[in-house]
Amino acid sequence: MRVLGLISGTSHDGIDAAVVDFIEEDGQLTGAVLAATSVPYAPELRARLIAALPPAQTTLAEVCELDTLIGQAFAEVAADVAAQAGGVDAVCSHGQTVYHWVDGAHALGTLQIGQPAWIAERVGAPVVSDIRIRDITAGGHGAPLVSFLDELLLRSHAGTAAALNLGGISNMTVVGPGGLIAYDIGPANALVDAVIVEHELNPLGYDDDAGIARTGAVDEPLLETLLADPYYALTPPKSTGKEHFHLGYVHEHLAAQGREIPVADLVRTLTELTVRTVARDVRAAGIGFLAVSGGGCRNPLILDGLRAALPGTEVVLADELGAPADSKEAILLALIGWCTLHGVPAIVPGGTGAREPRILGTITPGVGPLVLPAPLGGIAALTLTAASAS
Repeated sequence: MRVLGLISGTSHDGIDAAVVDFIEEDGQLTGAVLAATSVPYAPELRARLIAALPPAQTTLAEVCELDTLIGQAFAEVAADVAAQAGGVDAVCSHGQTVYHWVDGAHALGTLQIGQPAWIAERVGAPVVSDIRIRDITAGGHGAPLVSFLDELLLRSHAGTAAALNLGGISNMTVVGPGGLIAYDIGPANALVDAVIVEHELNPLGYDDDAGIARTGAVDEPLLETLLADPYYALTPPKSTGKEHFHLGYVHEHLAAQGREIPVADLVRTLTELTVRTVARDVRAAGIGFLAVSGGGCRNPLILDGLRAALPGTEVVLADELGAPADSKEAILLALIGWCTLHGVPAIVPGGTGAREPRILGTITPGVGPLVLPAPLGGIAALTLTAASAS
Protein backbone atom coordinates (compact mmCIF):
# COMPACT_ATOMS: atom_id res chain seq x y z
CA MET A 1 0.00 0.00 0.00
CA ARG A 2 1.31 3.42 -1.00
CA VAL A 3 0.60 6.03 1.67
CA LEU A 4 1.32 9.75 1.41
CA GLY A 5 2.21 11.48 4.68
CA LEU A 6 1.71 15.24 5.07
CA ILE A 7 2.66 17.53 7.94
CA SER A 8 3.38 21.12 8.83
CA GLY A 9 5.10 21.32 12.19
CA THR A 10 5.43 23.92 14.90
CA SER A 11 7.76 25.98 12.71
CA HIS A 12 4.72 26.53 10.43
CA ASP A 13 6.99 27.34 7.49
CA GLY A 14 5.60 24.88 4.96
CA ILE A 15 4.35 21.40 4.15
CA ASP A 16 6.50 18.28 4.29
CA ALA A 17 5.36 15.29 2.23
CA ALA A 18 6.58 11.72 1.69
CA VAL A 19 5.16 8.74 -0.17
CA VAL A 20 6.04 5.36 1.32
CA ASP A 21 5.24 2.01 -0.29
CA PHE A 22 4.57 -0.40 2.57
CA ILE A 23 4.68 -4.19 2.27
CA GLU A 24 3.84 -6.39 5.25
CA GLU A 25 4.67 -10.07 5.67
CA ASP A 26 4.26 -11.95 8.96
CA GLY A 27 4.51 -8.77 11.00
CA GLN A 28 7.62 -7.60 9.16
CA LEU A 29 6.93 -4.23 7.56
CA THR A 30 9.16 -2.69 4.89
CA GLY A 31 8.69 0.81 3.60
CA ALA A 32 10.26 2.15 0.43
CA VAL A 33 10.34 5.95 0.35
CA LEU A 34 9.28 6.74 -3.21
CA ALA A 35 9.14 10.52 -3.05
CA ALA A 36 9.68 13.29 -0.52
CA THR A 37 9.52 17.06 -0.66
CA SER A 38 9.02 20.21 1.38
CA VAL A 39 6.95 23.08 -0.01
CA PRO A 40 6.94 26.50 1.70
CA TYR A 41 3.63 28.13 2.52
CA ALA A 42 2.75 31.08 0.32
CA PRO A 43 4.04 34.18 2.19
CA GLU A 44 0.58 35.68 2.61
CA LEU A 45 -0.84 32.42 4.01
CA ARG A 46 2.04 32.03 6.45
CA ALA A 47 1.59 35.64 7.58
CA ARG A 48 -2.12 35.04 8.26
CA LEU A 49 -1.31 31.86 10.16
CA ILE A 50 1.31 33.54 12.33
CA ALA A 51 -1.08 36.40 13.07
CA ALA A 52 -3.72 33.93 14.31
CA LEU A 53 -1.49 31.81 16.55
CA PRO A 54 -1.37 32.13 20.36
CA PRO A 55 -0.95 34.35 22.23
CA ALA A 56 -2.73 36.46 19.59
CA GLN A 57 -6.52 36.62 19.63
CA THR A 58 -8.41 35.42 16.58
CA THR A 59 -11.96 34.75 15.40
CA LEU A 60 -13.88 31.64 14.39
CA ALA A 61 -14.22 33.20 10.95
CA GLU A 62 -10.44 33.37 10.60
CA VAL A 63 -10.05 29.79 11.87
CA CYS A 64 -12.61 28.63 9.28
CA GLU A 65 -10.87 30.45 6.44
CA LEU A 66 -7.44 29.20 7.47
CA ASP A 67 -8.81 25.66 7.76
CA THR A 68 -9.91 25.86 4.14
CA LEU A 69 -6.84 27.66 2.79
CA ILE A 70 -4.40 25.32 4.54
CA GLY A 71 -6.45 22.30 3.45
CA GLN A 72 -6.28 23.50 -0.14
CA ALA A 73 -2.52 24.08 0.14
CA PHE A 74 -2.06 20.56 1.53
CA ALA A 75 -4.24 19.20 -1.29
CA GLU A 76 -2.09 20.78 -4.00
CA VAL A 77 1.12 19.44 -2.47
CA ALA A 78 -0.51 16.02 -2.10
CA ALA A 79 -1.62 15.92 -5.71
CA ASP A 80 1.84 16.88 -6.99
CA VAL A 81 3.73 14.36 -4.84
CA ALA A 82 1.21 11.58 -5.51
CA ALA A 83 1.66 12.12 -9.25
CA GLN A 84 5.44 12.10 -8.85
CA ALA A 85 5.22 8.71 -7.09
CA GLY A 86 2.87 7.23 -9.67
CA GLY A 87 -0.24 7.44 -7.49
CA VAL A 88 -1.13 6.63 -3.87
CA ASP A 89 -3.66 4.41 -2.14
CA ALA A 90 -4.18 6.64 0.89
CA VAL A 91 -3.10 9.87 2.55
CA CYS A 92 -2.44 10.72 6.19
CA SER A 93 -2.45 14.43 6.97
CA HIS A 94 -1.35 15.91 10.26
CA GLY A 95 -2.48 19.37 9.25
CA GLN A 96 -1.23 22.48 11.03
CA THR A 97 -1.26 22.66 14.82
CA VAL A 98 -2.75 25.96 15.96
CA TYR A 99 -3.30 25.16 19.64
CA HIS A 100 -2.15 22.49 22.08
CA TRP A 101 -4.01 22.75 25.39
CA VAL A 102 -1.82 21.76 28.33
CA ASP A 103 -2.77 22.39 31.94
CA GLY A 104 0.09 21.62 34.31
CA ALA A 105 1.16 18.03 33.72
CA HIS A 106 -1.83 17.12 31.55
CA ALA A 107 -2.73 17.68 27.91
CA LEU A 108 -6.46 18.36 27.63
CA GLY A 109 -6.93 19.09 23.95
CA THR A 110 -5.25 19.86 20.66
CA LEU A 111 -6.34 21.50 17.42
CA GLN A 112 -4.93 20.90 13.96
CA ILE A 113 -6.45 22.62 10.92
CA GLY A 114 -6.20 21.98 7.19
CA GLN A 115 -9.54 20.46 6.15
CA PRO A 116 -8.82 16.88 4.91
CA ALA A 117 -11.85 16.80 2.60
CA TRP A 118 -9.98 19.09 0.20
CA ILE A 119 -7.16 16.52 0.05
CA ALA A 120 -9.56 13.61 -0.46
CA GLU A 121 -11.32 15.48 -3.26
CA ARG A 122 -8.09 16.53 -4.99
CA VAL A 123 -6.23 13.21 -4.72
CA GLY A 124 -9.25 10.88 -4.80
CA ALA A 125 -7.87 8.63 -2.04
CA PRO A 126 -9.06 8.24 1.58
CA VAL A 127 -7.43 10.57 4.08
CA VAL A 128 -6.55 9.80 7.71
CA SER A 129 -6.43 12.97 9.80
CA ASP A 130 -6.92 14.42 13.31
CA ILE A 131 -4.47 11.89 14.71
CA ARG A 132 -3.34 13.48 18.00
CA ILE A 133 -6.59 13.78 19.94
CA ARG A 134 -7.18 10.02 20.30
CA ASP A 135 -3.95 9.75 22.25
CA ILE A 136 -5.03 12.59 24.56
CA THR A 137 -8.38 10.93 25.26
CA ALA A 138 -6.42 7.85 26.40
CA GLY A 139 -4.47 9.95 28.89
CA GLY A 140 -1.53 10.82 26.64
CA HIS A 141 -0.05 14.15 25.64
CA GLY A 142 -0.72 13.68 21.94
CA ALA A 143 3.03 14.10 21.55
CA PRO A 144 5.57 13.13 20.59
CA LEU A 145 3.79 10.72 18.24
CA VAL A 146 7.10 10.14 16.47
CA SER A 147 8.04 7.92 19.42
CA PHE A 148 6.13 5.13 17.64
CA LEU A 149 8.46 5.28 14.63
CA ASP A 150 11.52 5.91 16.80
CA GLU A 151 10.94 2.78 18.86
CA LEU A 152 10.76 0.63 15.73
CA LEU A 153 13.97 2.15 14.35
CA LEU A 154 15.97 2.16 17.61
CA ARG A 155 14.98 -1.13 19.23
CA SER A 156 17.97 -3.00 17.73
CA HIS A 157 20.56 -0.60 19.21
CA ALA A 158 22.48 -1.82 22.22
CA GLY A 159 22.57 0.31 25.35
CA THR A 160 20.56 3.51 25.48
CA ALA A 161 19.76 5.18 22.16
CA ALA A 162 17.58 8.16 21.32
CA ALA A 163 16.02 10.02 18.43
CA LEU A 164 15.91 13.81 18.64
CA ASN A 165 13.66 16.00 16.51
CA LEU A 166 14.54 19.69 16.26
CA GLY A 167 11.46 21.41 14.87
CA GLY A 168 9.83 24.44 16.41
CA ILE A 169 9.89 22.40 19.61
CA SER A 170 12.56 19.80 20.40
CA ASN A 171 11.35 16.33 21.32
CA MET A 172 13.22 13.15 22.12
CA THR A 173 12.50 9.42 22.24
CA VAL A 174 14.79 7.40 24.51
CA VAL A 175 14.96 3.62 24.13
CA GLY A 176 17.02 1.64 26.61
CA PRO A 177 17.10 -1.31 29.00
CA GLY A 178 14.47 0.39 31.15
CA GLY A 179 12.01 0.73 28.29
CA LEU A 180 10.90 3.76 26.31
CA ILE A 181 10.19 7.33 27.27
CA ALA A 182 9.51 10.30 25.00
CA TYR A 183 8.66 13.94 25.61
CA ASP A 184 9.04 17.54 24.45
CA ILE A 185 12.30 19.01 25.75
CA GLY A 186 11.61 22.68 24.99
CA PRO A 187 12.06 25.20 22.17
CA ALA A 188 14.31 24.27 19.26
CA ASN A 189 13.66 26.76 16.47
CA ALA A 190 10.45 28.40 17.75
CA LEU A 191 11.98 31.32 19.62
CA VAL A 192 14.74 32.02 17.10
CA ASP A 193 12.24 31.98 14.24
CA ALA A 194 9.95 34.38 16.11
CA VAL A 195 12.78 36.88 16.56
CA ILE A 196 13.90 36.52 12.94
CA VAL A 197 10.37 37.27 11.71
CA GLU A 198 9.82 40.16 14.13
CA HIS A 199 13.00 41.94 13.09
CA GLU A 200 12.70 40.91 9.40
CA LEU A 201 16.28 39.65 9.53
CA ASN A 202 15.81 37.56 6.40
CA PRO A 203 12.90 36.62 4.10
CA LEU A 204 13.14 32.91 5.00
CA GLY A 205 11.86 33.39 8.53
CA TYR A 206 14.63 31.30 10.09
CA ASP A 207 18.37 31.58 10.73
CA ASP A 208 19.71 29.97 7.57
CA ASP A 209 23.02 28.19 8.27
CA ALA A 210 23.13 30.07 11.62
CA GLY A 211 24.26 33.13 9.67
CA ILE A 212 22.78 35.59 12.18
CA ALA A 213 23.68 33.69 15.35
CA ARG A 214 27.30 33.41 14.19
CA THR A 215 27.64 37.21 14.40
CA GLY A 216 26.46 37.34 18.01
CA ALA A 217 27.61 36.16 21.42
CA VAL A 218 25.83 34.19 24.12
CA ASP A 219 24.38 36.48 26.77
CA GLU A 220 24.91 34.35 29.86
CA PRO A 221 22.64 36.28 32.29
CA LEU A 222 19.75 36.05 29.84
CA LEU A 223 20.48 32.38 29.16
CA GLU A 224 20.50 31.66 32.90
CA THR A 225 16.98 33.06 33.32
CA LEU A 226 15.73 31.17 30.26
CA LEU A 227 17.13 27.90 31.62
CA ALA A 228 15.27 28.47 34.89
CA ASP A 229 11.88 28.01 33.20
CA PRO A 230 9.82 25.59 35.37
CA TYR A 231 8.85 23.51 32.32
CA TYR A 232 12.30 21.93 32.16
CA ALA A 233 11.91 20.56 35.69
CA LEU A 234 8.64 18.74 34.92
CA THR A 235 8.83 14.95 34.87
CA PRO A 236 8.29 13.26 31.48
CA PRO A 237 6.10 12.46 29.69
CA LYS A 238 5.32 16.10 29.04
CA SER A 239 4.49 18.30 26.07
CA THR A 240 4.67 21.97 25.21
CA GLY A 241 4.32 24.29 22.25
CA LYS A 242 4.09 27.86 21.08
CA GLU A 243 1.35 28.48 23.60
CA HIS A 244 4.26 28.74 26.06
CA PHE A 245 7.37 29.43 23.98
CA HIS A 246 6.46 32.39 21.76
CA LEU A 247 7.63 35.92 20.94
CA GLY A 248 5.88 37.41 23.98
CA TYR A 249 7.86 34.97 26.14
CA VAL A 250 11.08 36.40 24.68
CA HIS A 251 9.90 39.96 25.27
CA GLU A 252 9.12 39.18 28.92
CA HIS A 253 12.62 37.85 29.51
CA LEU A 254 14.21 40.82 27.74
CA ALA A 255 12.16 43.27 29.82
CA ALA A 256 13.26 41.52 33.01
CA GLN A 257 16.91 42.10 32.04
CA GLY A 258 16.36 45.86 32.05
CA ARG A 259 19.03 46.47 29.42
CA GLU A 260 19.51 46.44 25.67
CA ILE A 261 20.66 43.17 24.13
CA PRO A 262 21.75 43.26 20.47
CA VAL A 263 19.49 41.17 18.28
CA ALA A 264 22.40 39.02 17.04
CA ASP A 265 23.27 38.22 20.66
CA LEU A 266 19.63 37.36 21.31
CA VAL A 267 19.53 34.95 18.38
CA ARG A 268 22.81 33.39 19.48
CA THR A 269 21.55 33.00 23.05
CA LEU A 270 18.27 31.39 21.97
CA THR A 271 20.24 29.00 19.76
CA GLU A 272 22.43 28.09 22.71
CA LEU A 273 19.30 27.53 24.79
CA THR A 274 18.41 24.62 22.49
CA VAL A 275 21.91 23.15 22.79
CA ARG A 276 21.98 23.42 26.59
CA THR A 277 18.51 21.99 27.23
CA VAL A 278 18.97 19.07 24.84
CA ALA A 279 22.50 18.25 25.99
CA ARG A 280 21.43 18.33 29.65
CA ASP A 281 18.68 15.77 29.04
CA VAL A 282 20.86 13.55 26.85
CA ARG A 283 23.55 13.38 29.53
CA ALA A 284 20.99 12.70 32.26
CA ALA A 285 19.58 9.74 30.30
CA GLY A 286 23.02 8.23 29.62
CA ILE A 287 22.41 8.17 25.88
CA GLY A 288 25.19 6.66 23.78
CA PHE A 289 23.62 7.04 20.33
CA LEU A 290 21.58 10.07 19.21
CA ALA A 291 19.91 10.32 15.78
CA VAL A 292 18.86 13.88 14.91
CA SER A 293 16.21 15.12 12.49
CA GLY A 294 14.13 18.24 11.86
CA GLY A 295 15.07 21.67 10.56
CA GLY A 296 17.36 22.36 13.51
CA CYS A 297 19.72 19.59 12.45
CA ARG A 298 20.69 21.86 9.52
CA ASN A 299 21.81 24.57 11.94
CA PRO A 300 25.56 24.00 12.39
CA LEU A 301 25.70 25.86 15.70
CA ILE A 302 23.14 23.47 17.14
CA LEU A 303 24.54 20.25 15.70
CA ASP A 304 28.18 21.13 16.34
CA GLY A 305 27.23 22.45 19.77
CA LEU A 306 25.57 19.15 20.68
CA ARG A 307 28.58 17.15 19.50
CA ALA A 308 30.92 19.35 21.55
CA ALA A 309 28.70 19.13 24.64
CA LEU A 310 28.26 15.37 24.32
CA PRO A 311 31.70 13.85 23.71
CA GLY A 312 30.53 10.45 24.95
CA THR A 313 27.54 10.32 22.62
CA GLU A 314 27.55 9.37 18.94
CA VAL A 315 25.51 12.14 17.29
CA VAL A 316 24.33 11.35 13.76
CA LEU A 317 21.57 12.37 11.38
CA ALA A 318 18.43 10.20 11.28
CA ASP A 319 19.39 9.16 7.74
CA GLU A 320 21.49 6.44 9.33
CA LEU A 321 18.26 4.82 10.57
CA GLY A 322 16.75 4.82 7.08
CA ALA A 323 14.58 7.88 7.79
CA PRO A 324 15.95 10.97 5.98
CA ALA A 325 16.33 13.78 8.49
CA ASP A 326 14.38 16.26 6.38
CA SER A 327 11.35 14.00 5.78
CA LYS A 328 11.20 11.81 8.88
CA GLU A 329 7.98 13.32 10.23
CA ALA A 330 6.23 12.96 6.87
CA ILE A 331 7.34 9.31 6.84
CA LEU A 332 5.87 8.97 10.33
CA LEU A 333 2.53 10.26 9.04
CA ALA A 334 2.59 7.74 6.21
CA LEU A 335 3.25 4.99 8.77
CA ILE A 336 0.42 6.16 11.02
CA GLY A 337 -1.92 6.23 8.04
CA TRP A 338 -0.98 2.67 7.11
CA CYS A 339 -1.50 1.54 10.70
CA THR A 340 -4.91 3.18 11.02
CA LEU A 341 -6.16 1.65 7.79
CA HIS A 342 -4.93 -1.79 8.92
CA GLY A 343 -6.36 -1.50 12.44
CA VAL A 344 -2.95 -1.26 14.10
CA PRO A 345 -2.44 1.06 17.12
CA ALA A 346 0.24 3.67 16.51
CA ILE A 347 0.93 4.70 20.11
CA VAL A 348 3.73 3.62 22.41
CA PRO A 349 2.29 4.35 25.87
CA GLY A 350 5.72 5.14 27.31
CA GLY A 351 6.16 7.66 24.51
CA THR A 352 3.09 9.81 25.05
CA GLY A 353 1.83 8.85 28.48
CA ALA A 354 -1.29 7.15 27.13
CA ARG A 355 -2.72 4.37 29.30
CA GLU A 356 -2.60 1.85 26.44
CA PRO A 357 -2.25 1.76 22.64
CA ARG A 358 -4.98 3.24 20.43
CA ILE A 359 -5.75 3.32 16.72
CA LEU A 360 -5.36 6.95 15.68
CA GLY A 361 -7.28 9.35 13.53
CA THR A 362 -10.44 9.93 11.53
CA ILE A 363 -10.91 8.67 7.97
CA THR A 364 -12.36 10.80 5.16
CA PRO A 365 -13.34 8.60 2.16
CA GLY A 366 -11.93 9.31 -1.28
CA VAL A 367 -14.02 9.54 -4.44
CA GLY A 368 -15.16 5.91 -4.20
CA PRO A 369 -16.45 3.60 -1.45
CA LEU A 370 -14.22 3.23 1.59
CA VAL A 371 -12.76 -0.30 1.57
CA LEU A 372 -10.40 -1.14 4.42
CA PRO A 373 -7.81 -3.94 4.46
CA ALA A 374 -8.22 -6.85 6.86
CA PRO A 375 -7.02 -5.83 10.35
CA LEU A 376 -3.53 -6.92 11.37
CA GLY A 377 -2.16 -7.83 14.78
CA GLY A 378 0.69 -5.33 14.83
CA ILE A 379 4.21 -4.62 13.59
CA ALA A 380 7.10 -6.78 14.74
CA ALA A 381 9.77 -4.84 12.83
CA LEU A 382 10.13 -1.99 10.35
CA THR A 383 12.78 -1.46 7.68
CA LEU A 384 12.89 1.78 5.68
CA THR A 385 14.65 2.08 2.34
CA ALA A 386 14.93 4.64 -0.42
CA ALA A 387 13.59 3.72 -3.83
CA SER A 388 12.76 5.31 -7.13
CA ALA A 389 9.14 5.87 -8.08
CA SER A 390 9.50 3.99 -11.34
